[in-house]
Amino acid sequence: MSITAEQVQKLREHTGAGMMDCKKALTENSGDFDKSVDYLRKKGIASASKKAGRATKEGAVQSYIHGEGRVGVLIEVNCETDFVARTDRFKQFVRDLSMHIAAAAPQYVRPEEVPAEIVAKEKEIAIAQMQAQNKPAAVLEKIAEGKVQKFFEDTCLVKQAFIKNPDQKIEDLIKETIAGLGENISVRRFARFVLGEGIETTSSEEAH
Repeated sequence: MSITAEQVQKLREHTGAGMMDCKKALTENSGDFDKSVDYLRKKGIASASKKAGRATKEGAVQSYIHGEGRVGVLIEVNCETDFVARTDRFKQFVRDLSMHIAAAAPQYVRPEEVPAEIVAKEKEIAIAQMQAQNKPAAVLEKIAEGKVQKFFEDTCLVKQAFIKNPDQKIEDLIKETIAGLGENISVRRFARFVLGEGIETTSSEEAH
């Protein structure tokens, strides 16, 4: 049977599980809501959102170098205990995030970190691009909001599609990992370095 977006959203809001997990649960259980909830609980996925408020003071700082030293990433990911920080799954998760950042080049961890003036500017540009189409103000506003969400998907780590699985967003990967490890996990910060980035080239250097 066909699973609707509304069914997926309802299950996601109820369980806190990722969209792909919810869709799989509904598909496996022929769209039955209660059975899908039980399915997610048995896998430990539905409990992930309940762990989200717990303190994360342990974790790891991971470095990743790509392209023979041309791109480097430094990331801090936190968890609740040193025990989890030392597990292979946590280490692989941090490494996957590092590799993703190297490839996808996000600028922020989450939308809340994007300066308000940048969001306002993106919205202003989106509206300006469409004003010539003579659409009603309410329609322009809605389209502009969609453009801002697309900006978040392009620039914010948690909203990006995971490079190893484009059908899964990083925020859903985090929830899946929380469920699997049984602890809250938080991506605190990262830095991405590209060799030569920001260095001005003189005309004499360009000639060579």
